[in-house]
Amino acid sequence: MKKYLIAIAAVLALLPAVFASPLSAGNYKSYKVAVYARAYEVEKMGDPEWLRSTWETISSQMNVDRIYLETHRDLLIVPQSTVDAAKKFFKEHGVEVAGGITYTVNERNNFETFCYTNPEHRKKVQEIAEFTAKNYDTIILDDFFFTDCKCDLCIEAKGDMSWTEYRLKLMTEAGQNLVIGPAKKINPNVKVIIKYPNWYDDFQGLGFDLEHGPQIFDGVWSGTETRDPAGAQHLQNYLSYNIIRYLDNLRPGHNFGGWVDAGGINMGADRYAEQLWLTMFAKAPEIALFDYRSLVGNTINPAWKTPWQGTGTSFDWDEMMKPFKAGVEPTTIARIAGYTLAKVDPIVAQLGKPLGIVSYKPYHAKGEAFLQNYFGMIGLPMDMRPEFPTDQQVVLLTAQAADDPDIVSKIDAQLHRGGDVVITTGLLKEIPEKIAQFAELTLDGYALVNDFGRNGKSEKDILIPEVGYYTNDTWETISAGKPLTGGTSGWPILLRGKYSKGNLYVLTVPEDVSDMYVFPDAVLNTIRTTLGRDLKARLEGPSKIGLFVYDNDKVIVESFRDEPCEATVVVGDRRIPVSLKPHSFELIDIK
Repeated sequence: MKKYLIAIAAVLALLPAVFASPLSAGNYKSYKVAVYARAYEVEKMGDPEWLRSTWETISSQMNVDRIYLETHRDLLIVPQSTVDAAKKFFKEHGVEVAGGITYTVNERNNFETFCYTNPEHRKKVQEIAEFTAKNYDTIILDDFFFTDCKCDLCIEAKGDMSWTEYRLKLMTEAGQNLVIGPAKKINPNVKVIIKYPNWYDDFQGLGFDLEHGPQIFDGVWSGTETRDPAGAQHLQNYLSYNIIRYLDNLRPGHNFGGWVDAGGINMGADRYAEQLWLTMFAKAPEIALFDYRSLVGNTINPAWKTPWQGTGTSFDWDEMMKPFKAGVEPTTIARIAGYTLAKVDPIVAQLGKPLGIVSYKPYHAKGEAFLQNYFGMIGLPMDMRPEFPTDQQVVLLTAQAADDPDIVSKIDAQLHRGGDVVITTGLLKEIPEKIAQFAELTLDGYALVNDFGRNGKSEKDILIPEVGYYTNDTWETISAGKPLTGGTSGWPILLRGKYSKGNLYVLTVPEDVSDMYVFPDAVLNTIRTTLGRDLKARLEGPSKIGLFVYDNDKVIVESFRDEPCEATVVVGDRRIPVSLKPHSFELIDIK
């Protein structure tokens, strides 16, 4: 397989530059806006009146550059005559047309996927790829090109491998031999793009191969749907930005878009709008709205107007509700999307390349899942990379770095260069004997804290791991106790130890990660200063504020809070005060 992967990568390197970017002139300055239609809705497009009326509902409320017409989902294959009619309709209406595939047997049955060990299923997967390639020059595989099957065939084929090992091998092979190869044989011009969903830290367990997948496919898309952060997946708002940057680092220039649905609309229209603009702040060249059905049938509900509307927020409900065109009143969620994307387009046009604090996440690594998104929520701009950097003053390592057998030598080299390494207590827990080369540390139990001394107090008790160390070998930069001032004991929140020409820091992560949101401002400010040394700008202020930094001296400060707040952007000796409305952002030039 290795030889095959190398050959595929070599061929991709020779493709015309246009393959690296699908962006072209359209309705927006900075990106394309697309709509994804499931096979269920595409099948209905065989009815000309249904197609005309539903498209009128969408297009009267927003501008659309491209539509993705799905050929298969849940064993439903759209008839060729309907595919032809739908393609003709949208082309006549000036909309670019591309294809989509969802490889599910029954999505409603716990996302039941095809079994890629079963010969009959493999044949069907290939037939779907060939049928779709015959009709489209660009194809996106929606979320489900993974396997959750543990049938007897899979159990036997897995043998002594772990499920992760087996599924990674199986799905990489299936991508090459059942989808990409057959599709390109039918249509040599076809681009096959894989859309990865939002649960990236668990991908390897279901066969999503982030090491090889972005190389063998023509590109990737990113699931930026964060919906309700309190849901089962704990998708913090910041993920809508962070996943774009992370997946782009897997193969720079080949992350072609972000993908948003309306799953969080129950929290208010602001939450939906926020996912849209965070996707674009990450400089995605295209955004897809899932899905056609939602844009037609998800009728605007007055309950979506949040209590803070009318205070000058970035998303303005009353302005959105004004007619988009003469005689066209907003009726569905399509108007919310159209309004938001049109409003942020000129802002995104001013942004350079996103920058952030480099966090090393080896391929297929696990541990402290999605922690970087929580860091993003406390004002730490994240730049997750699959390779250990050698050009940064500060490198952030979470428990995921333990999966790299050479991590000690890489930390050692960084410190000898005069750089700093910040590790989390999660990484210390995973490899204490390796970290001992730099500082002999222990994890001695747990403590409840609420007092951070001169740095203030938290509004609640926080359970933290107790880091033990040798006095005068390492020093506490931030401490906490209950109480700390006038108390009997304290524990490090940020610990520093010198090594060679650099510093090793240990950042204590609470047992409930979201308890970082109740750290006092002064604690957060010190953490931001320590980690943000590679960036021109840093944030001061409370949690639930995001900082987005760009290489052309632009920054965006965004509040994820339900109430107004004050923050400060620090640039060298300058301090730039920022007043933020709830769930709103400000663009700042820091030149």
